Amino acid sequence: MPVSDAALEVLLQKINLLVDRLTPPLAEIPDFEHYHAFRWERAGETGRLVPVAHPHLVDLNELVGINDIREEVVRNTAQFVNGLPANNVLLWGERGCGKSSLVKGLLKPFGPKGLRIVELKRWDIMSLPQIVAQLRNSSCYFLLFCDDLSFDEGEGDFRALKTLLDGDIEERPANVLIYATSNRRHLMPERAHDSLNDEEIHPEEAVGEKLALSDRFGLCFGFYRFDQNEYLAIVRHYAKLRKIYISDEILCDKALKWCMYTARRSGRSARQFIDDLEGRLRLEKG
Repeated sequence: MPVSDAALEVLLQKINLLVDRLTPPLAEIPDFEHYHAFRWERAGETGRLVPVAHPHLVDLNELVGINDIREEVVRNTAQFVNGLPANNVLLWGERGCGKSSLVKGLLKPFGPKGLRIVELKRWDIMSLPQIVAQLRNSSCYFLLFCDDLSFDEGEGDFRALKTLLDGDIEERPANVLIYATSNRRHLMPERAHDSLNDEEIHPEEAVGEKLALSDRFGLCFGFYRFDQNEYLAIVRHYAKLRKIYISDEILCDKALKWCMYTARRSGRSARQFIDDLEGRLRLEKG
């Protein structure tokens, strides 16, 4: 039965629409010269790098209690922006101890030297090949920043990350590193039954695959809960920066009560306490 011209026209329109959906548009070249921070935004099967007009520029000197880690991360980043060999970095451990702030703080000293940060969400991991393709030919140096990175049982995205960290048949660009933060040392949950899995002929291989992901990061630093003296040292440091002039006894007493109420003893908690104290004192002065 012959097909009418009208029916053929409708069929061709549907084919064109399908081709348009399956063929990703050419990616715009981001303005790496004027913007120092970007985030990846998914759009259907593809996505784009969106500049961040007002990035959070943390002062590295405000990060107290993690001096040794800070120095190592700064050194590694200095090597990177000078075109020297450098490692991917994993920062793991307690919440609120400065992991994310340490990465964000690298923009101030190294942004003028060509460093750019691209923020990724965990679900953007599968887009890594597309993202890296847009960065490869740039003269800038890029940190792919995966904040609060972790994977749940059954998720396969971690294999895409392992591929980028190790490199597959396509060489990873020399101007791209991954800096990630996580509350988990090995990025994936480790369960007691993993070592007793009856369904696995070689259960040690399943466990090893989970642990191997964090091994792909050349530098791996743990952040631990501060003790009372470290917490108070951070409080004193923030108070000095904010020019809060009250006696040390009163300052420490208030800081310890704040810590007791919030059930947290971290750099973030210390900063929140100082924000609250400074606001109260200014309000009282009118």
